[in-house]
Amino acid sequence: MMNDSPGSPLPSAGAVDELPAAPSLRSITFERPPMSEHGLLDYVVRDDSFVWGRRGNGMVGFGEAARFASSGPGRFAEARAWWDAVVRAAESRNDAGLPGSGPVAFASFSFSFTSARPSRMIVPEIVVGRRDDASWLTYTTSDPDAELSVAAAEARLATLLDDVSVEHELGEGGDRLVEGQVSEDGYRAHVAAGVEAIKAGRLTKLVLARDAVAELSAPIAVAQVLRELALRYADCWTYSVDGLIGSTPEMLVQVEGDTARARVLAGTLDRATAPAGEPGYARRMLSGDEKQRHEHSLAIDSLTEQLGPLVTGMNSPKEPFVLELPNVWHLASDVEARLSVGADGTRPSALDLAEVLHPTAAVCGTPTEAAGALIRQLEGMDRGPYAGPVGWVDAAGNGEFGIALRGGVVETPTRVRLYAGCGIVAASDPEAELAESWAKMRPMREALNL
Repeated sequence: MMNDSPGSPLPSAGAVDELPAAPSLRSITFERPPMSEHGLLDYVVRDDSFVWGRRGNGMVGFGEAARFASSGPGRFAEARAWWDAVVRAAESRNDAGLPGSGPVAFASFSFSFTSARPSRMIVPEIVVGRRDDASWLTYTTSDPDAELSVAAAEARLATLLDDVSVEHELGEGGDRLVEGQVSEDGYRAHVAAGVEAIKAGRLTKLVLARDAVAELSAPIAVAQVLRELALRYADCWTYSVDGLIGSTPEMLVQVEGDTARARVLAGTLDRATAPAGEPGYARRMLSGDEKQRHEHSLAIDSLTEQLGPLVTGMNSPKEPFVLELPNVWHLASDVEARLSVGADGTRPSALDLAEVLHPTAAVCGTPTEAAGALIRQLEGMDRGPYAGPVGWVDAAGNGEFGIALRGGVVETPTRVRLYAGCGIVAASDPEAELAESWAKMRPMREALNL
């Protein structure tokens, strides 16, 4: 496995391999009445749906109007070229005018260009969206003869929602979690080797991952798992794109008009081992710990260095805050910047910035090239889409890409591969990092009742 090198200041618009012809899509988007108090969760009822949501806001997609897959070092450029062609060829009417309305593509990119799992972009046939009190429905089709109207869109949604996926009791009949490609002993050894490399001055930080496999006695009820994640981890972004599912606490980049935002996490404390009734414990252990603050500052420095050439202003807090999740506490910082206008008069899109920022120090290390080489040497597994960008982009370039953390890949109806990684610095302890990796798998383990 190999990591990508750091992104260039601006994504290259150079030649890409010949792409499939862009489909001629037509779409209609219209506003709908406000949703119920449950928000989008009322629509997370099919195992094959596309999901991106947080606190009831976001989008749920059904069906497929178009699809594109790419691999290798040009996967981002090829996906961007394909999406640009799709947008140029599309005929769309958008009465909502909100980020995420109109034609939209859900996307998942592999962590490494050597991955055997292709990156993919999918344009759903139906997308239901919500943003606070605003709600909309987009109907997209490649059928030139299809009726494109409000009535046709509502009828198609109703048909899709009639086919609700089966729920079942989880954790019964022999469900189990087994070793993946990286064993516990192997992970301890990897961490120890990483610490030695850091102490030798080869790099400053290294992120090492491991996997575990959930073997289920009955097919996974994906929609049920997603609802569990969304309810338990309300401060995270719950996602589902083509078999990649989870709920990530880390926003790689969010683009809305001329504004870009990111949520950076580095520094973790397991809540399961915390003493009860000790006020301020998380802040003292995270903010007051030199190892945790060092790891966090490296992640912030990585983001600002990569984003710097693309923005005219950036606001980053001097002190991180403690993000409280059901399984762990994190040191977190929210960064906001104003996007620069390029020589061609355009601003970078969410897809552009996802390419530039990936991989961050939070999922690879510092410096990136040295960390990638050591991951390739030590880790010995294909991360697939784990720790890669996952999210969506619309026709205007707005979008949200989280880092695919706290999740897994549905490999078969009864087999789900879970992943977790930890930031390794000179003060890291192999046993503590192994325990942290289990804590980071806890959201999916709980949702699967394992």
